[in-house]
Amino acid sequence: MGWAALGRRAGGGSRPPVSPLLSLSIASLVGSFTLAIICILTLTLTLATLAHADDIFEEGKSDKEILDNLLLSTRYDKRLLPPVQGTLTVNVSVLLLSLASPDESSLKYEVEFLLQQQWYDPRLRYSNRSSYEFLNAIHHHNDIWLPDTYFIMHGDFKDPLIPVHFALRIYRNGTVNYLMRRHLILSCQGRLNIFPFDDPMCSFAIESISYEQTAITYVWKNDEGTLRTSPSLTTLNAYLIQNRTIPCPIKASWRGNYSCLKVDLIFTRDRAFYFTTVFIPGIILVTSSFITFWLEWNAVPARVMIGVTTMLNFFTTSNGFRSTLPVVSNLTAMNVWDGVCMCFIYASLLEFVCVNYVGRKRPLHNVVYRPGENPVTQGDKKREGGGATVPGGGGGAPNEIVTCTNCGPNPCTHTATNGCAAECCFVQVRKKEPPHPIRVAKTIDVIARITFPTAYAVFLIFFFIHYKGFS
Repeated sequence: MGWAALGRRAGGGSRPPVSPLLSLSIASLVGSFTLAIICILTLTLTLATLAHADDIFEEGKSDKEILDNLLLSTRYDKRLLPPVQGTLTVNVSVLLLSLASPDESSLKYEVEFLLQQQWYDPRLRYSNRSSYEFLNAIHHHNDIWLPDTYFIMHGDFKDPLIPVHFALRIYRNGTVNYLMRRHLILSCQGRLNIFPFDDPMCSFAIESISYEQTAITYVWKNDEGTLRTSPSLTTLNAYLIQNRTIPCPIKASWRGNYSCLKVDLIFTRDRAFYFTTVFIPGIILVTSSFITFWLEWNAVPARVMIGVTTMLNFFTTSNGFRSTLPVVSNLTAMNVWDGVCMCFIYASLLEFVCVNYVGRKRPLHNVVYRPGENPVTQGDKKREGGGATVPGGGGGAPNEIVTCTNCGPNPCTHTATNGCAAECCFVQVRKKEPPHPIRVAKTIDVIARITFPTAYAVFLIFFFIHYKGFS
C-alpha cells in the first residue's frame, strides 16, 4: 500500500505547472506565422492581378475586354463624380443638322442637332500599350458616370432617345466624349403684332439637374465662339439667320446656383412667300376694283361683276391664308392689311352704287344733258355776240328776265312778256341752273380715278415702311 501511494504521487502530483509567459509566446508565434502567410498570398494575388491588368491592354485585346476591366466594381463606381481637383468642367458644343419648316399657327420650329459633352475622368485612363486611340463604350453606357444634363425652355422631344442616337468614347488620358442626337420642337417667341415682318427667336438651355455649380460647370468649347451649323442648312432651309451660344443670364435662369448654357436661334420668315401669296394678289385685286371708275356710269353689268368678283376673291384668299396664322387677341399687321384692302374694294363698289343712283335721278328745271357741252336750259338758243335780242319783248321765253334801255330815265328789268315793246332787250340770266345728274355722276367717277389710287398708294407706302421698321 505504501508503494502504491508512492507510485500515485510520482505519476500525478510531481508535474510542474506551465508558465503563462510561455503560452503567450507560442500564441504570438502562431499569429505571426499566419500573418506572414496572408501577406504572401495577398502579394501573390496582387502581382497576378497586375500581370492580368497589363495583359488586357496588350495588342489584340478588344475594347470590351479593356472596358470590362476598367469598370470593375472594385475600382470604379458610377455613382461618384470623377475625382478631379476642384470643379468638374463639362465642355459643350452643338451641331445643327436640319431645320424643319415652321408652323405659323403655333410658332414652333423643329430642330435636329448633335449635343456633344466632354469631361475628364482619371479613373478611365488606360495603358498606351493598347492599339486603340479611344474605346467605344456605347454598350457600357449604363456603367459609366454621365452628366445629368436636361433641357429647359424648349417645346417637346419629337422622338425618344435610343442607343443608336448617341456615341460614347473614352480616350487614353481619361477624356470622355459623349455625343447624342436630339430632335426638339422649339416653342418660339415672336412679335405677332408685326407678323409677318417679325423675326421669332427660339431658345433652349441645358443644365445639371442635381449637381450645383460648385460641383459641375458647363462651358462652351474654346474653339467655338458660336453655334456650328451644317453646310446642308443653306440648301435645306433658309429661315435661320443668326445663332448665339451664351451662358444663361442670371435673371433668366431657373436656378441661379446651377451651371446653365443657353442657345438662341433667331429665325426669319420667308418674305417672298408672303409677298407672292398675300400682298401682291391683294394689290392686284384692289387695283382691279378701280377699273370700274373708267367705265361708263350706266355699264351696270360690267361694274357690278368687277366689284363683286374682286370682293369674293379677296375674301377667299384672305380666309385661306388666315387659317394658318397664330390666334392672338391684339391687332396684327395682317389684320390691318385685310381690313384696309377690303375697305377699298367695298368703297369702290359703293362708289358705283352712288354714281348709278345719281345718274338715274330726274333732272331739275328740265335741264338736258348734251355730251361734250355745258348744261343748257330747254328752249334756249345760241345768239351771236354773247346775247340774244328780243324784238318787242316777244322773242324771249315767258319767264326770262330781260333788261330794257328805254323804259325811262334808268334802265329797267322785267320779264320778256311785260312791257317795253319794240325795244331791244338783252337776255340776262340771273340764276345758274343746276348741273345735269349725268354730269354729276361723271364728275364723281373722274374724282374717284384720282383719289382712290392715290389713297391706296399712300397706304401701301405707310404700311410697308411702318411695319418693316419694327422688324
